[in-house]
Amino acid sequence: MYFAKVAILGVGLIGASLGLALKKYAIAGSVIGYGRTKENLLRAQERAIIDSFELDAAAACDQADLIVFATPVGVFTDIARHLTPVLKEGTIITDVGSVKGRLVGEMERILAPRGSFVGAHPIAGSDRSGIDAASADLFSKAQCVVTPTKATDQAALEKIISLWRAFGSAVTLLEPLEHDRIYGAVSHLPHLLAYELINTIADIDSTYFNFSGRGFKDTTRIAGSQPELWRDICKLNRENILAYIEIFKNHLDRVSTYLKNNDGESLLKDFREARALRERIG
Repeated sequence: MYFAKVAILGVGLIGASLGLALKKYAIAGSVIGYGRTKENLLRAQERAIIDSFELDAAAACDQADLIVFATPVGVFTDIARHLTPVLKEGTIITDVGSVKGRLVGEMERILAPRGSFVGAHPIAGSDRSGIDAASADLFSKAQCVVTPTKATDQAALEKIISLWRAFGSAVTLLEPLEHDRIYGAVSHLPHLLAYELINTIADIDSTYFNFSGRGFKDTTRIAGSQPELWRDICKLNRENILAYIEIFKNHLDRVSTYLKNNDGESLLKDFREARALRERIG
């Protein structure tokens, strides 16, 4: 598997790590970066993450064999419409976004018939962002979820699966809507709660942060993630997240009742069940 020209749209942590991995495993002839700021792209070029860059997405994608969307998911469709005219026949387009659902179908409709879109989501993020945190080994031993549909080109799908396996990732296939149901629960809801836990403590008394220990910092670590990225994710998967917020509220209401009734036995039972479930995760 080899791509003569790869365009990476969005050279942040994941996009930059992807560029480094493409070079480490000699999968790309040249890697072109696209992003919002020239300064970041220049730094990426100086660090040999990309070979060159463009400030226009269509220019970056011209004659590309593989295009990777690594921008915030909220701008996927706008960028796709902009670059469609320059796609060469048979171009494979993929992404690294945390939301799939209906977005996959929209990308397929916009990019067809010239390009083949295959959704992908490497489970290898971090609360750190930017090229300074990038690593060619970020995807090694990580999981990557690939989300084909009935319209997915089989040859393109196989190449994307092979790409992630070449990086050392374990590939799992999920239907796009099922992907969003799962990650709405195990990723999107926890990020939202981490942000709002920080805001809650600030409302109580922001000086309390000075007394926080490792437990609080571990619990809220993901609140250091890029706000714009998570705004877009929450908006695009809002139906699932709203449903899960209601379930979470029910749990809080139940625990509140235990506390009001000074019901230590019920609290203990609740905490033990949660601990046992957490230990199963590893």
